[in-house]
Amino acid sequence: MALKVTKVDVRVATIEDRPGGAAEKLEALAKGGANLEMLLARRTDEPGKGVMFVTPVKGAKATRAAQEAGFNPPERIHSVRIEGGDKPGLGAKIARALGDAGINFRGISAVAIGRKFVSYVALDSAEDATKAVSVLKKL
Repeated sequence: MALKVTKVDVRVATIEDRPGGAAEKLEALAKGGANLEMLLARRTDEPGKGVMFVTPVKGAKATRAAQEAGFNPPERIHSVRIEGGDKPGLGAKIARALGDAGINFRGISAVAIGRKFVSYVALDSAEDATKAVSVLKKL
């Protein structure tokens, strides 16, 4: 099975690092009708703060809700989504292909469910994202 590789628009927001802080952001997106495929949240080094990344945010109502909740496209992060059949060593193969192409990714996440996997790679520039799509489609 060939890999499906696409650029994706990720939104990011600061969250309060306290009980319910993440829920408030997600509830705002849900009220706007957002149907998220990916969510990543974590604490930051700044006390009391966290960060949340989500995708996709589609449609006028969901986009408006995201903006009102503080979700915006990140200025220096460009993301690529990779989907395909899960195989042992595939993560290493993806990382090696990016490295051999001179692409230094800033973050990667992946999950396998059954025989399929989905991964998101965060890159520093739109050019790196375009190059990553090209390189990864050849795997």
